[in-house]
Amino acid sequence: MPRFDTVIKNGMIVDGTRAPRYHADIGIKDGRIVDIGRMNASDGAIEIDASGLVVAPGFVDLHTHYDAQVFWDPHCTISGWHGATSVVIGNCGFGFAPVRPDQRERAMLTMTRLESIPYASMKAGLPWDWITFPQFLDSLERQPLGVNLLPCVPLGPLITWVMGSPEEAKERTPTAAEEREIVRLFSEAMDAGGCGWSAQRLHPSGPVCIQRDYDGTPMVTDVMGDETCRNLARELGRRNSGFMQLSMATDDPFRDLQEIEKLAELSRRPLLYQALVSFDREPQIHRFLMAWFDQCHAKGLRVYPQAHTNTTSFTFTLADWNLFDDSDAWREATLGTVRERLAKLSDPARREKLKEYANGQRMVTGDLENFVIEKIYTSRYRNLEGLTLKDAGAQANLHIVDAMLDIATADELRTVFEAPPPHTRLDFLKEVVNYPYTIPGLSDGGAHTKFFCGGRYPTEFLASFTRDEGMLSLEEAHWKLSAWPALCAGLSDRGILRPSYAADIVMYDYESLEILPIEVVHDLPGDEWRRVQRARGYRYIMVNGEVTFVDGQPTKRTPGLLLRNGSGLKSTQMRRAI
Repeated sequence: MPRFDTVIKNGMIVDGTRAPRYHADIGIKDGRIVDIGRMNASDGAIEIDASGLVVAPGFVDLHTHYDAQVFWDPHCTISGWHGATSVVIGNCGFGFAPVRPDQRERAMLTMTRLESIPYASMKAGLPWDWITFPQFLDSLERQPLGVNLLPCVPLGPLITWVMGSPEEAKERTPTAAEEREIVRLFSEAMDAGGCGWSAQRLHPSGPVCIQRDYDGTPMVTDVMGDETCRNLARELGRRNSGFMQLSMATDDPFRDLQEIEKLAELSRRPLLYQALVSFDREPQIHRFLMAWFDQCHAKGLRVYPQAHTNTTSFTFTLADWNLFDDSDAWREATLGTVRERLAKLSDPARREKLKEYANGQRMVTGDLENFVIEKIYTSRYRNLEGLTLKDAGAQANLHIVDAMLDIATADELRTVFEAPPPHTRLDFLKEVVNYPYTIPGLSDGGAHTKFFCGGRYPTEFLASFTRDEGMLSLEEAHWKLSAWPALCAGLSDRGILRPSYAADIVMYDYESLEILPIEVVHDLPGDEWRRVQRARGYRYIMVNGEVTFVDGQPTKRTPGLLLRNGSGLKSTQMRRAI
């Protein structure tokens, strides 16, 4: 009788602890690593030959929005293709529970603009067999899962439930009784398996209120008060479990940082700060923030940066684009149907206001003048295809916004633009990558489906930053991709290769690892499409001891677990444990 279900033979182990790599075999039984060392092929019912491959812990993606997509895509691609074996959902304060039946349409409408998830896909793909957050977790647990899910409790739906509607929650602050009910419901969600709470607090008075509701108004969490967050931080401290995921920007950035420190102090729990970004124009921003993180750590505060380490561009049309929403003029012009957008963007009276946005630092993209016109459909402007807006404007003797909009409106908004990220300078990005406590990523997997492929970040981190650019060692890279985010999120038995730990494992050819070009695929419910980037070089991806991908192709295995409170306990086991 074999000792193990599976033996991985002859791999180069990079175990996630930052220890030097070493040759060894791994024995796996019942989804867990039992032994690491030398063993015979006959010791396992299944042998996987990992000769010439790096064998490392699966990646832990702390920032995704697969809350809807997981119901039709068990592998949560793009992330699943790029080695993510555990993902956190419910980020930014956005999600689908708790939601009353008469608010379901409203919840889906919110996500169409906020996270650019197609309405038709949500309408066709969400089973809506839940009302409360505990019921939502039960629904997830009934789904076949190709990755592990760690569920964060999004504060937007929670506050909306207590206050009656998003509109009511945006108009006033909760009463004392409502504040107590918010905490009670949050505690109930944590009892059911939540891993903490999340919120986007990008107040309209601040510089980056960029992710808006379907009607262009701020999100519920954008205008929430400090006391709600403080109460929930105290509850985490009382429970001594869970973490906070928070982005915060008002008109007083120094007060924002003080408030973040206050939440970390009240809870004594990890707070994942979003986001550390190396802006090409303003490197002083990321340097200031890294110094502030050091000050937090010196005070004993567990504030850790989620870094935007993706260099992928945004490939978009103005029929779908919404990430200029920090501009009043652009936000209003890009609300509505495609025909309504076309009419507004064609209006010469709007142009002067739209042009004001051309200067200054973009928060999610590089400079507007460096946007590339990737595809033009009308013959009138086809000679400008492949140029930057700066060069196209110069050639046509137009302001860059006039060039962009004249072409796009002539194309009925079908023109494809490519926007660079805000960080194209690798020397600045290296400073962020090498900060000791950087959590790589911000994949936003499951969101912005028609213009962003952020789930590719682990492959870029290994193939580009580590192998090609030499920014950090392979051992350090795997610690940051797996062990460190697992530790921050409270995953006590994942993120490293060690006996008794879950067998979430990637096996890849280091020299051939690469990101494939962007492609359009029509694989969403409701006859919708998305842009994706696949990977090459991952020979095997394993979740809980079962192989889910071989050479980029999915197997029929769906061994993923709902990690209630960071563990794989079932709901009945959770209730007994509580």
